[in-house]
Amino acid sequence: MKSFKYYAGLPMVLIGILIFSACYKYKPLDFSFNKPEEVAAQEDIDSYPALKSLIDSTKYGSFRLGAAVSLSEYNKKGVLYRLINRNFQEIAVGYEMKHGAVVQSDGSLNLDNVNLLLKNAEEAGITVYGHTLCWHANQNAAYLNSLIAPEVVESNNNLLDLTGLKDGSFDNWTVNGASSKSVEEAMGQNGGKAIKLVSSSSAKNAWDLSMKTPLISIDQGQQYVVSFYIKSDKAGRGRISFSGDLSNQYPWMDWMGTGTASEYFETNGDWKQVKFLVSGFNGSASTFSFNFDLGYLSGVSYYIDLSSLSVEDKDVSAGLDANLFANEDFESGILSGWNGWGNNSTRGVVAAQGYNGSYGLKMVNPSVVNSWEAQTAYDFTTPFQDGSTYKLSFYVKGSVEGSMSASLQETTSYASDNFPSFNVTTEWKKIELEATVSAGDRTRFLFSFGNYAGTLLIDNISLQRENPDLGTRLIEKTSEEKKAIITTALDKWISGMVTNSKSYVTSWDIVNEPMDDGNPYNLKSGIGKTLKSDEFYWQDYLGKDYAVTAIKLERKYGNANDKLFINDYNLEYDLNKCKGLIQYVSYVESKGVKVDGIGTQMHIDINADSGKIVQMFQLLAATGKLIKVSELDIGLGNSTQTADATPDQYLKQAAMYKFVIDQYFKNIPAKQRYGITIWSPLDSPANSGWRAGEPIGIWSEAYVRKLAYEYVANAVKENLGK
Repeated sequence: MKSFKYYAGLPMVLIGILIFSACYKYKPLDFSFNKPEEVAAQEDIDSYPALKSLIDSTKYGSFRLGAAVSLSEYNKKGVLYRLINRNFQEIAVGYEMKHGAVVQSDGSLNLDNVNLLLKNAEEAGITVYGHTLCWHANQNAAYLNSLIAPEVVESNNNLLDLTGLKDGSFDNWTVNGASSKSVEEAMGQNGGKAIKLVSSSSAKNAWDLSMKTPLISIDQGQQYVVSFYIKSDKAGRGRISFSGDLSNQYPWMDWMGTGTASEYFETNGDWKQVKFLVSGFNGSASTFSFNFDLGYLSGVSYYIDLSSLSVEDKDVSAGLDANLFANEDFESGILSGWNGWGNNSTRGVVAAQGYNGSYGLKMVNPSVVNSWEAQTAYDFTTPFQDGSTYKLSFYVKGSVEGSMSASLQETTSYASDNFPSFNVTTEWKKIELEATVSAGDRTRFLFSFGNYAGTLLIDNISLQRENPDLGTRLIEKTSEEKKAIITTALDKWISGMVTNSKSYVTSWDIVNEPMDDGNPYNLKSGIGKTLKSDEFYWQDYLGKDYAVTAIKLERKYGNANDKLFINDYNLEYDLNKCKGLIQYVSYVESKGVKVDGIGTQMHIDINADSGKIVQMFQLLAATGKLIKVSELDIGLGNSTQTADATPDQYLKQAAMYKFVIDQYFKNIPAKQRYGITIWSPLDSPANSGWRAGEPIGIWSEAYVRKLAYEYVANAVKENLGK
């Protein structure tokens, strides 16, 4: 027997107990406790095998139990990737196989991520369902709209018909007195064509050589710019005269911008520009023409550059809308549209005092007061456009020097957008101002001149909106052209996606959500709606047969036995929509193409009408088509959030999941069962774009199985089990 060391200070009784205990093995105490109910329930749920392991794949090999998943999340090969592969037979991606995710701004297809998905899915032994080829949402709408946008071209504002000069025939152009006339190649200012006119040896009067233009259409009150470049082989001389429609047929003009008006312009061996304004048309004239009078000097060869020869509406060339003032030169002699008030001021139209010696607007203010205490106004029935810039132009002179102002005003609270103040002298002065409208209620133009004591004369007044669309024009495409363009775009998209994916993807939502909620027997349309940036309604351009076109394209580029579905939502909520979709499928097939199946999305909650769910399955079964529950998820009602969910709600959710699956198998014949896809396997995060914050999944956000998992597992086992 071993001796024991004596430990000082230990009682002998305790030492004896220790020696005795060392001779025996430890026996645990016999006691137990009950697990919390929640722990036991979770252990029971966790004891279920993976969902797809419950399926008798030999007996039910054509059925696909699927889940939706983010392409990027699946490609990460993380926890969700493993959960999906372990429990499901097929995946559908929510966005990344759609037009908006794949089609680039130039119409090319970026399929790199899709190809990685297909590779990863194939390695995992899980099939991929194609979602979706033709839909109105999640589209690259900017690219598609750019294809059918109006063509923007520079406006050809030249009102002259140059056809007879361009072809050298001089048709509609009358030449008198020329010893020769021709259109010369490479003789123009920049190497283009030039008109060559040679005066005769006897020429001495302007009209001894004359070329008359075709008639030019005009609008009364507008100004027109005549412009061309001219030169001669030696010193020459010319003028422009007019035929019939101008108050002055033989004007003296500042032809070449020298600052001096003269009877004629002079030419030599250098190109010179002749450019001047034409206005003051007689009566109700709607056309005018003019003459190149080049007969002053004999034996001179004149060259007129054809590319520079033009007559343009001055305002259109400047990007301005038409003048808003009627009778802008006051030549009617009537103060029409104008009125005023304040400080015993007066206003009226007077003869022989206007800028050109004819009529003008006369305003008299007897004494200096506040600017706004003497005003002259012109009221319009249509408001000025909010955000637009307006250009004001007029001639003014006064009996004394001073200043005044103008504005655009609304007539209730008198809020105004002001033009800059301007000075007045005792000589005629042209004023050009601009102001931007800040509200859509301005309807009055206003002169304020209370701070000017004296007589003011106004003439040739114009108020014109800057129009960014002037100077260019839009050529709209016809509906037939748009249809052809969009058909080509759909062909490019479907051929690219399907050809790329056909080795692994054999089932597609060929058309998604076609039926209108408000008119469930009709197709959706974007016409009359404010569309989101990713919305594009193919049916608005291709018509009711857009699904026919899409199916034909997929059949052309895909596998011979691909399964093509038309998919929609709320079919269990609105049975008329279900019937409308079935009717549309029949219509599509009447056009000679085959629709293999119908998808019902079933984004529902625990309050869904169970009777309508049954009726929906019965209606779909009667079509004889493959039927797919394509996007099943179930909320708790009223967008209940995860934090607010109750055990009773979770029980009802689980029961509804099982009910939907059971009724699918009860009402859909075996040969028509394509499969069921759980759209949101996990509860939706609060920042999700889909049913944000709702506990709609059969797993929690933390990958914990919920009661719904147990009920789904039981439904799968009971209907598909071994």
